[in-house]
Amino acid sequence: MENSGIYVGLDIGTTSIKVIVAEHIKGQMNIIGVGSERSDGLSRGVIVDIDRAVSAIKKAIQQAEQKANIQISKVTVGIPANLLEIVPCNGMIAVSDEAGSSKEIDENDVYRVTEAALVQKLPPERDVIDIIPDEFIVDGFDGIKDPRGMIGVRLEMNGVVYTGPKTVLHNTMKCVEKAGLKVEGTVVSALALSTIALSDGEQDFGAVIIDIGGGQTTAAVVHDHKLKYTYVDQEGGMFVTKDISVVLNTSLENAEKIKRNYGYAASNLASKDDVFPVEVVGKVDPVQISGEYLSEIIEARMTQIFEKLRDALEDIRALQLPGGIVLTGGLAALPGMKELAEDVFGVNVKVFIPQQMGLRHPSFSQAIGLIKYVMQQGEIEKIVKSTIASGDELDALKENKKVVALNPQVEEKNTKKKRNAGKKNNAFDGVKNFFNTFFD
Repeated sequence: MENSGIYVGLDIGTTSIKVIVAEHIKGQMNIIGVGSERSDGLSRGVIVDIDRAVSAIKKAIQQAEQKANIQISKVTVGIPANLLEIVPCNGMIAVSDEAGSSKEIDENDVYRVTEAALVQKLPPERDVIDIIPDEFIVDGFDGIKDPRGMIGVRLEMNGVVYTGPKTVLHNTMKCVEKAGLKVEGTVVSALALSTIALSDGEQDFGAVIIDIGGGQTTAAVVHDHKLKYTYVDQEGGMFVTKDISVVLNTSLENAEKIKRNYGYAASNLASKDDVFPVEVVGKVDPVQISGEYLSEIIEARMTQIFEKLRDALEDIRALQLPGGIVLTGGLAALPGMKELAEDVFGVNVKVFIPQQMGLRHPSFSQAIGLIKYVMQQGEIEKIVKSTIASGDELDALKENKKVVALNPQVEEKNTKKKRNAGKKNNAFDGVKNFFNTFFD
């Protein structure tokens, strides 16, 4: 797979694990292998049993290997947005030679300035998932996307760092490694999803992606081609299945089949005249249930989930973004989901379905998004991302003082920024202020 233009995306979901193998030829993404296995060892998007999760990952990988006729050794892994934090970062280094004269900036300088941006005080329970450069500044000239080859004495980088719980990251990496694979990169799942589910205009002017998974539902706000905010509700498709099971007194397996075969998310679209048999615990003969009654069960749970998301999105005025809402994830395929979302959110809603042959179902969106995200990364983004170090390595950098600011004025400026950041009243204030700049 070295230098072959082949990419592998691994989506570790609560209900299923999906592996997509694609080749990149002349700017086109061609899917050559797919693996899908029922998840085990996960709860609400988080790994809770490493050994069981490893077994499921191995099975999905084997399926993809057989269909693609290759041996998979490296994967790009999606990280859920649970307790995700999005924080700005900046770094500054001197690039002058020993005599103090300007020199040509090279790849090593990009590594060093990224390290400078990453050397920040992270809580012990958090780790870096991804880092994205917004711009480089050479001797005060800003807006530079790739500083390599330029002449200067001072190099700065402004970017965004995505951090997550160290437990989630460690367990995910451990599972992938125990499955005999190397983690080529970690990507925030919501960020990867935006690259495939949103058009260029939607990413630019702003839109909300709602990923309705099996164990949880994630809302992600994208604006100016950047992930600005995420909100995770710990309820998803499995909760709908459990509701059906409890109300109809049937097994979870039967409830899942009923949901997929007869379910509607909006009760006004279902018919009370359409009935189907349900195997009820304690009864010999099946009981006839109407489609309208089933849809009322589904609608109640989905309305509850959507209302929680709506409240969170209204707090930051995200529902005013012109791109509206894009639904994806396995449960988004349920008939009536679009209509129910429009009724609850009061904005334009559409459902994203991948168009790749054999993968035309919203449940494959995440895995495909991981591949597309990596494929469209430029060389400078890959250099910056490769600088991500473990917490121990970053601590060593701080202790050895390998990365220092150019002068005391820079340190004073950064100290003031940190002091002002600590004055926020709550976690939403910063996000509210951000969106106010666009909507006022």
